[in-house]
Amino acid sequence: MLNRRNFLTAAVGVAAATGLAACAKEDGGSSGSSGGGSKAITLGFSQVGSESGWRSANSDSVKSAAKEAGYTLKFSDAQQKQENQISAIRNYIAQKVDVIAFSPVVVTGWDAVLKEAKAAKIPVVLTDRSVETSDDSLYVTLVGSDFTDEGRRAAKILEKVLEKAGHKGPVKIAQLEGTTGAAPAIERAKGFKEVMDADHADDWKIVVSQTGDFTRAGGKQVMAAFLQSNPDIDVLFAHNDDMGIGAIQAIEAAGKKPGKDILIVTVDGVKDGFVAMSEGKINAIVECNPLLGPQLMEVVKKVKDGETVERWIKTKESDFMQDQAKDALPTRKY
Repeated sequence: MLNRRNFLTAAVGVAAATGLAACAKEDGGSSGSSGGGSKAITLGFSQVGSESGWRSANSDSVKSAAKEAGYTLKFSDAQQKQENQISAIRNYIAQKVDVIAFSPVVVTGWDAVLKEAKAAKIPVVLTDRSVETSDDSLYVTLVGSDFTDEGRRAAKILEKVLEKAGHKGPVKIAQLEGTTGAAPAIERAKGFKEVMDADHADDWKIVVSQTGDFTRAGGKQVMAAFLQSNPDIDVLFAHNDDMGIGAIQAIEAAGKKPGKDILIVTVDGVKDGFVAMSEGKINAIVECNPLLGPQLMEVVKKVKDGETVERWIKTKESDFMQDQAKDALPTRKY
């Protein structure tokens, strides 16, 4: 029987003037006063999409924090398409919002629209994901996690998972990557490989690796293909919980036991991930906190007031993981 205290400790320790393009969706956000009779801040926010439980929690956090802060929020869902985000940002520029924030679908291809925002004197804040630009002054700061370190932590916790499982000899690893070109996919893979190459060059090998696009359906489809081409996989490293949960379905359909026949390490820490871990189907989860809303609103206020902010503001962690664990297992006895 899983001990509640140990469960929480492990989770925290290892473990976020024109219209838009027709296929993008925009919501009118909350509006209110920022206090003292001053004009409310208007924030234009472009979200990647709603591809996962993490992303849904992230969107909810931004919306609720904006309402709490009394900001007018203009929110758009890019449906995982960069062209939709670029259209949304240009729309925010035309509307002369005070600050633009967005979580970029991919790393590259932003210079032109960011230069337009700079020319309009509208500061830009990145959330969750980074970008590569020719000019670092095109955005003010990034509010998000260290994805490379998450990859490293995934590799280090896999060492413990393998030891606990009593696995001996070579380790054949399948990797479910996030969206191609997205910062978390690039950096989590990089961090994992750093540890693997440094400490396990002789016994660990990634035998197959492919994007599941951060979705549950993608994880299931790609894992099914992995099992066809590599039926002797020992370990799955999934770049997020949702792909890992989809992979579990494919593993079970193939007559194998997830968490036993194939050891599974994922990243995020959403409720469904904790449920799967409590059932022994996921062996470990590395934390990535989606609740960026309050931190983002603090940064937006500072940026609007002309205050200096750090170039990278790291996500607050730990409390989120404990809350998710409690939420996932409200009636379980330990």
